[in-house]
Amino acid sequence: MVGRFFLFVILLAAVPARADLVTRLPTEERVVALTFDACEAGEKMAFDRGILDFLVQRKIPFTVFASGRFVESNSADIQALAQLDFVDIENHSWNHPNTMHQFSTEAVLDQVGRAHDAIVRVAGRQPQFFRFPAGNFNEAGLKAVESLGYHVVHWRWASGDPDRSQKADALVKRTAANVAPGDVLIFHINGRGYHTAEALPRIVEQLEADGYRFVLLSDYIGTPHPRAEPDFSIVSARQRLDDLVKRAPLAALLSVMR
Repeated sequence: MVGRFFLFVILLAAVPARADLVTRLPTEERVVALTFDACEAGEKMAFDRGILDFLVQRKIPFTVFASGRFVESNSADIQALAQLDFVDIENHSWNHPNTMHQFSTEAVLDQVGRAHDAIVRVAGRQPQFFRFPAGNFNEAGLKAVESLGYHVVHWRWASGDPDRSQKADALVKRTAANVAPGDVLIFHINGRGYHTAEALPRIVEQLEADGYRFVLLSDYIGTPHPRAEPDFSIVSARQRLDDLVKRAPLAALLSVMR
């Protein structure tokens, strides 16, 4: 703990605060960034397989904002996702407190630092984006997080998928009514997006029909995620796999993609 805070103090002194909250990508291109919160506060949570398998099978770029506890509870899946060049795994605090707007700067840094360490340890990646739980923050907390080199990324409008009453039809209609070029779309992939798995294929189909393509946050903000050159033998193997199974565990998909 002491060592990490010492490092944070050095970073805070060395990096000027930006205090810039990102709610959309800096582009007018017809692109959207799919982002999924993976929260875990108390009880253990797991990936919604309907969402995860669809994204991986379709190889759709997406960003996961994971709490440190969720990363540790789902280390095998996080390690597998970290191998994919169309997935980014980012910081969503240690244990998802919804009251970080009331936290001291030291408490904010502790939440960010513990989650950062967990992501680096499990995923082998350095996260560069942070999302405050429930979108709650104060100016001092925002500046502190950004002084660590993080970009704080929220959203322009919320899907509302943690609301059980918001059925798939409502999620699809809300997306169609509100989406605009450069939007950061927010859903939940920890089982709290109650109808997202049902709605997501329809949302993707609709957006693609409207000329949108899906991108990573890191395609437009911060450091770009390295992308592998296409391997046509892998593509062929993947297509054969998709013909054989409609839903497969993530590990099985990855074994064919290697």
